[in-house]
Amino acid sequence: MKRLLLSLGTLSTLALPLLAVQEPNVIVIVADDLGYADVGFQGAKDIETPHLDSLAKSGVRFTNGYSSHPFCSPMRAGFMTGRYQQRFGYETNVPYDPHNPFVGLAKDQITIAERLQKAGLRTAAVGKWHLGASSVHHPLARGFDFHFGFLGGGHDYFEVDLTRPMTEGYREPLQKNGKPEDLKGYLTDVLTTEAVGFVKQNARKPFFLYLAYNAPHTPLQAPEFWLEKYAGIADEKRRAYAAMVSTLDAGVGRLIETLDVLGLREKTVVFFVSDNGGPEHANASDNGPLRGEKGDVYEGGVRVPFIMSWPGVIEGDRNFRHPVNTIDVACTALALAGIEIDDDPTLDGINLLPFASGENKGAPHDALFWRKMNGGAWAIRCGKWKLVRPSEDEPSALYDLETDIAEYQDLAAMNPDIVASLEQKFDDWNTSNEICRQPEFRKYHKEMQQFFKDMVSPD
Repeated sequence: MKRLLLSLGTLSTLALPLLAVQEPNVIVIVADDLGYADVGFQGAKDIETPHLDSLAKSGVRFTNGYSSHPFCSPMRAGFMTGRYQQRFGYETNVPYDPHNPFVGLAKDQITIAERLQKAGLRTAAVGKWHLGASSVHHPLARGFDFHFGFLGGGHDYFEVDLTRPMTEGYREPLQKNGKPEDLKGYLTDVLTTEAVGFVKQNARKPFFLYLAYNAPHTPLQAPEFWLEKYAGIADEKRRAYAAMVSTLDAGVGRLIETLDVLGLREKTVVFFVSDNGGPEHANASDNGPLRGEKGDVYEGGVRVPFIMSWPGVIEGDRNFRHPVNTIDVACTALALAGIEIDDDPTLDGINLLPFASGENKGAPHDALFWRKMNGGAWAIRCGKWKLVRPSEDEPSALYDLETDIAEYQDLAAMNPDIVASLEQKFDDWNTSNEICRQPEFRKYHKEMQQFFKDMVSPD
């Protein structure tokens, strides 16, 4: 109790609610490839998400919430460590290879689960992992007491089938605490059931639950019930996508209802984010007014739906407009567990609670940064300004996001001093980063296939 109060600062206006809460439970729900405009609280008209809308209304919506990377695996590496993933050379989607102990989140990177486990919380990872598939990288070896899900970058939603090609583990058996499991039912529902079960079994002790849905990532597969509900959507891809989002939303509703029934809602902090922007062409997602999509350092690749809810402590139905990052979610979880983060040089995130509560009305960060392809593309946001280098072949462009959320009007030529200042900030940040150490999954599999082909048929 004392450690928690110290870690939260004075928070005088919250003192009475906090007295009833020792170390709160923390649940982080991550959607996969969700479009920025594809939930009701972000303005969706053709997809119904009543449970996520209710969650947003119960807490704070970070309207300038960002992923730390524009695609899957690096974002998860950043979240799982509370650091920019470039600090340790992790900026590509790693291949699924259960036999390679060198591919994945390096063991010298301490995960937030390891820290929370050491602090006495029960820890669970349910769903998508995508941080290495060998035993060295397994969630149970990285600080989690309980694991259910799959280790690769995606999975079929209806079946396990070992007679088909591995295809990044999409039809591999699921795993429950290291043992293979068949898939009985629709995967999103099954993941929800396991998450609910973990909460029920750990209702009397502080816990950390990382619920990483793979919905609405491809393949576009959905239960017939939801497909029928969205029969009015003419585009087949969009119809399946909408059905997948609503299934995820229903799962969030089940989980929140479980907290209510167990009397845990006011003892539990719930976050909801997407891992990156929607890949509009791949899964028919919609990033609304944002430019670009998954993989881009434009807003459409990195700006995501972002909620923090803690009834009784955080006032509901509020918007917070300063930029925040998914690595902040990790560091908030640590701070809530009484772990000192302010003087830890290995962490880049901050504790969001003082900002979400209204105690601190300033900006959590001086700047946010993105880098991919070892700097071939990068971006920096500082206040209202965002400087974007979209690729090695294109010049940097400057946007005022307060008036131009679509990144339409390049103001670089009119503001050379601002451009120079932001370039210097990025260069200063980048000096602490490493080149990418991880192999990209497509290239990796291509080279492996060639390797074995050459062994069988040498020149």
